[in-house]
Amino acid sequence: MRLCKAVFISLKMDGVRWAFRCGSWQPTCSEWLLAARCVQDEEKQRIGRFVFAKDAKAAMGGRLLIRKLIAEKLKIPWNEIQLQRTTKGKPFLTNPILNVFPNFNFNISHQGDYTVLAAEPILQVGVDVMKTDFPGSSSVAEFFRIMNRQFTDHEWNTINMAGDEWVQLDMFYRHWALKESFIKAIGVGVTFNLQRIEFQASPLRLREGQVFKETKMFLDGEQEEAWTFEETMLDDSHHVAVALGKPDMIGKYPVQVQENVSQDPSQFTLLTFQDLISSAIAMAPEDPMYWENFQVQQEKITRQCKKPV
Repeated sequence: MRLCKAVFISLKMDGVRWAFRCGSWQPTCSEWLLAARCVQDEEKQRIGRFVFAKDAKAAMGGRLLIRKLIAEKLKIPWNEIQLQRTTKGKPFLTNPILNVFPNFNFNISHQGDYTVLAAEPILQVGVDVMKTDFPGSSSVAEFFRIMNRQFTDHEWNTINMAGDEWVQLDMFYRHWALKESFIKAIGVGVTFNLQRIEFQASPLRLREGQVFKETKMFLDGEQEEAWTFEETMLDDSHHVAVALGKPDMIGKYPVQVQENVSQDPSQFTLLTFQDLISSAIAMAPEDPMYWENFQVQQEKITRQCKKPV
């Protein structure tokens, strides 16, 4: 008779927090064509279908961040990485790694001027970045009225008492990033009722260059002790929230959690394009038409932003 032996895996990979300023990235022809050669063909085609260049750059940055993460942290050669998407559009790794990192998971977000990535070897992770900006087609009061059902009475009180309209918007987007980070960590879609989750933000003012994890979350009125939220400012207008939850048990491998893993909040490291491709291996021949398509995307966003005379 065969005996089943429990296998405990001691994980030593730290959590990862990376950010890429896609908004200020002005790729040259050679950079854009190289980037296109370093992602899977279906992702290249998907990025090429974006209407505006800013969205294409953000998406490309996200794919390069993911492949850099897997190549450097899991030691899978860049050109052997296989990524797919869930039915809800979340990318995941299909290469067999469960006997090394059973709970390895990652999440990306892009909004405003940044694409960000958070990854964990043990804990569930979700990340969201939000840029504070005035609504484009309505007043702040009207914008809040439209979004009323997305927050609880306590959260709206925190937002409305924050200060002037700009500070209120800042608190609004901070709460939005927190909610999205949790939703993304648990892998549910837009059907989730956001009023089921309530955040008690602390401290009330975040400071750039510091990471805070004092904010508490309540689910259906009960405090969720198993969840921690890291909050930071990438600059004076971009909030990032990272949701960290209890580990999932995947397959037959119990995980022995080390006390020094993922216990301390991590500041985001800002990467350049050269950082993104430092371990890249091109997987396809150069496609000059891909640059032509990107130039059309740039032209569209220029026309969109042009003010009438």
